[in-house]
Amino acid sequence: MPSRSSSPAKSSQFVFRSVVPPFLLERIAQHAAPSSGQGVAVDHASSSAARTLAIDRELVRGRIDAPKPTAIAARAATGGPRRSIHDAENDRVLPGRLVRAEGWPSSGDVSVDEAYEGLGVTFEFFRDVYGRNSLDGGGLPLDATVHYDRDYDNAFWDGERMVFGDGDGEVFGRFTASLSVIAHELAHGFTQYASGLEYSGQSGALNESLSDVFGVLVEQFALGQNADNASWLVGQGLFLPAVQGRALRSMIEPGSAYDDDVLGRDPQPADMDGYVETRSDNGGVHINSGIPNRAFASAAIELGGPAWDRAGQVWFDVATDSALSPTIDFDGFAAATVAAAANRFGNESDVRRAVSKGWSTVGIAVDDHEPSDSTTRRV
Repeated sequence: MPSRSSSPAKSSQFVFRSVVPPFLLERIAQHAAPSSGQGVAVDHASSSAARTLAIDRELVRGRIDAPKPTAIAARAATGGPRRSIHDAENDRVLPGRLVRAEGWPSSGDVSVDEAYEGLGVTFEFFRDVYGRNSLDGGGLPLDATVHYDRDYDNAFWDGERMVFGDGDGEVFGRFTASLSVIAHELAHGFTQYASGLEYSGQSGALNESLSDVFGVLVEQFALGQNADNASWLVGQGLFLPAVQGRALRSMIEPGSAYDDDVLGRDPQPADMDGYVETRSDNGGVHINSGIPNRAFASAAIELGGPAWDRAGQVWFDVATDSALSPTIDFDGFAAATVAAAANRFGNESDVRRAVSKGWSTVGIAVDDHEPSDSTTRRV
C-alpha cells in the first residue's frame, strides 16, 4: 500500500489525546467518601480527578498554558532516536526544565528515566518492525514532560510532545510506570502524521484503538511476548493496589478491565450489539474503541506468534495508506484491513482469514468467506 507522507501542517497542530477517559475521571470525582466495602479513602483522589477534568476540558479548548507551535528540532537522519525529557516541576507551563537529553546518563528521577526508556523502545519498535523512522517517518524528535501539575491523573499527547502526570497516590500511580501508556500516547502522534483520523465518533474510536493496538504491541515487543501469552491490557500497573482493577482497558475482553466501588465497571462493549451512541467523549471514542480492539486481538491470537508480525503489519499498512479516509467508520476500516491482508499475504492466506474472522467476532462480517448470523453485519 502507498504510504502517507508527513505533513508540515500537522507538526504544529495542537491536539489533546489523553489515555484516561473523561467518564472514568467523572466517576472518581463523584466519590469523595470512603468506598463502600473496600475501606479505601478517596477524598484526595476525588479532588484530584475533579481538578484533572477541569484542566483536560480547558486543554481541549486550547487554553491553560497550551503549548504554542514551535520549530521542530533537527531530525534524526537514520539510526537512533532524539529524545528530550523535561520536568514541569508540578506546574502546567510546557515544556518545563530540560533534565535528560539523548545520550545523557540516568537522572535518578524514576519518572524521567521511565519516560526516556519508553520513548526509546517505541522508536525502536517502529524502526525495527516496520522500517518507520520515528512517528512521522522522517526522524521526528521525541519529547516528553513529566511531573505535570500536581497529582494530575492523566497522560496526553499534545501534537508535539508526551505529557505525564504523577497520579493522585490513591487510585492512580505515576503514568510513566506503564509502557503501554507511553506507547499509546506516542501512537497518537503516529496517527496524526500517518492518517489524521478525525477524533469523533467511529473514526475517533479507531484513532483510540490504533493507539491501544500499537501501545500493547510495543509492550509485547519489549517483553518478547507472543499473542497467546500476552495480557492485552492497556495501562496495566497504573491502578494502585487498593483498586479492584487490572488496567484501563482489556483488548481481548472489553468490559472486564476493572470493577470497583469507586471506578464502577468497565463500560467498553465487546461487539456491535453493545455499541454506545453518545455525545460524550467525542462520541464515545474511549468506549467504542473496545470493538476494533477485540477484532485485532482476536485476529492476532488466531494467527499466533508475535502479534506485531502479521496482524500488526496489516494494521500498519492500513494506518499508513494514503487512501484511508480521515472519517472512515468501522465497516470501512474492517474492509480495508481484510484487503490489506490479502494484498500483502494473499487472498487465500491464513492472515486474511484471521483478520476477517476477527471482525466477524465483533459483529462485522467483511466478505462471503465468513459465516453470517443475525448479529453479524456484512460489509
